[in-house]
Amino acid sequence: MENRKTKNAVSLETFVFLVLFGVGAATIGMTMGGGNMMKTLMATAYELLLDTVFNIMAIAVIAGALSGIFSEFGVIALLNKLLSPLMKPLYNLPGAAAIGVMTTYLSDNPAILSLAEDRNFKKYFKKFQLPVLCNLGTSFGMGLIVTTFMIGLNSDGEKIGLAVLIGNIAAVIGSIVSVRMMMHFTKKEFGTTEYCIPLDKNENMDDLLNKREIRDGGVGRRLLESMLEGGKNGVDVGLAIIPGVLAICTVVMILTNGPSADGTYTGAAYEGVALLPWLGEKLDFILKPLFGFSSASAVAVPITALGAAGAAIGLVPNMLASGAAHANDVAVFTAMCMCWSGYLSTHVAMMSSLKVSKMTGKAIVSHTIGGLCAGIVANFLFQLLSMIG
Repeated sequence: MENRKTKNAVSLETFVFLVLFGVGAATIGMTMGGGNMMKTLMATAYELLLDTVFNIMAIAVIAGALSGIFSEFGVIALLNKLLSPLMKPLYNLPGAAAIGVMTTYLSDNPAILSLAEDRNFKKYFKKFQLPVLCNLGTSFGMGLIVTTFMIGLNSDGEKIGLAVLIGNIAAVIGSIVSVRMMMHFTKKEFGTTEYCIPLDKNENMDDLLNKREIRDGGVGRRLLESMLEGGKNGVDVGLAIIPGVLAICTVVMILTNGPSADGTYTGAAYEGVALLPWLGEKLDFILKPLFGFSSASAVAVPITALGAAGAAIGLVPNMLASGAAHANDVAVFTAMCMCWSGYLSTHVAMMSSLKVSKMTGKAIVSHTIGGLCAGIVANFLFQLLSMIG
């Protein structure tokens, strides 16, 4: 039987937790009203389930179906051979990881989990490399959506296109920082030699990397079976992320958003106490030189991106219209919204799906630093190119 850690049924941490939980709940309750707070909690969780979780599940099913087909017909094997010279020096990952980058850029963070469930994808990875797929996928999640949204903004002659391009480049740099930092921890945990797929008695590593398993039957049968099995993996991923998205993102939304448009609390979904933006204003003396924000309110965008990139980019048009943000801010917004892309609301569930929940804290710390680096690089790179131009 597995050894399990135990503590006294009632200990000091019980009372410390009750005090902290009580103070936090009471503070929010006094601001919003107790009834409104509970209504908002339930309404936000419900909206997240319908608007976010099912959307992610649909993405995961399609991504899983595509990865199943790519795996069955050798596309992943081809990418591994072609892109290893690029992925190895940048990320210390096999070339097959590049398909995870493309999948998440076109969809959302958890899409990479469908790939991680596929044996023909997983076989290229060593055990220390697989957990960092969480950070790698998150760095590019919703990349296409963020990029196209930012390019379409009303710029009034500002260099929005250049800003978005710089933001994408900075996000790549942030991803490298995040993955490399996380890999430092995974190497200590798993070592650097053991592969995810153990070898059979009559199998060698050359066979594992240069051959692929295929299903029985003709091309049509293999196509359908690989598509459906991959899609089923996507359903499993969608179910696995529900607790993390609903629990974590609901809290983040309440701490990030403010009251309704008229300044009152009604118990509607996505209302909150705006604590995180308030903290951002207090730290403006640090954030201004690092990120070059045009106003203190601009910090709300990356802070909101901690919970949901879609919600974060929705703040940008009004900021541009009011003059609270400019092209340099768009570069930073693009980098941080893409690199972070709601990682606080997905990292817990993603690490659980990868069966490395114990390393969730390290993944979050690594990705926090990676996203900050992305924003700083975007700011200074935009300033540099603006001076040259």
